[in-house]
Amino acid sequence: MYREEKRNKEKRLRLEKKKGDFRCCNCGQWVLFLEFMGTAHRNHCQLCLWSKHVDLEKSGDRKSKCQAGMRPIGLTFKHEGVDKYGKLRRGELMLIHECAGCGEISINRIAADDNPKAILKVFKESQELNSDKRNQLERDDIEILSKEMRKEILVQLLGKKF
Repeated sequence: MYREEKRNKEKRLRLEKKKGDFRCCNCGQWVLFLEFMGTAHRNHCQLCLWSKHVDLEKSGDRKSKCQAGMRPIGLTFKHEGVDKYGKLRRGELMLIHECAGCGEISINRIAADDNPKAILKVFKESQELNSDKRNQLERDDIEILSKEMRKEILVQLLGKKF
């Protein structure tokens, strides 16, 4: 019986790696990779927004040896360059994750099926981040969104007529 269970688990893991589906390391939810979600690499749970430290050098490489859970700690906007007046352009809304194992920080696209209430909860909790964490993000050139950005966040999540 043990060998059969082990074979089934190995088969399931191979299928997960091939398709991109996985079980959330935080809440246990089965997370599906779906074409409509707006990203080529699913890297976090749509319910609790936790990720797993699987990528090493670039999104989708799945070469990290860490494999620890990554908790969402805040929101930021993707840098989209500078407009003709020299003003920074804001891109899409992004999640900021911190690895519970090694402390690495990463930024991840929000997928179309992510839970808006969970995203807003992360935003609310991020307002309480300590100054050391805020300084670390600033050194990494990551702007954590402030309370003043709430309206822009709602527009990106819910559309212009929220």
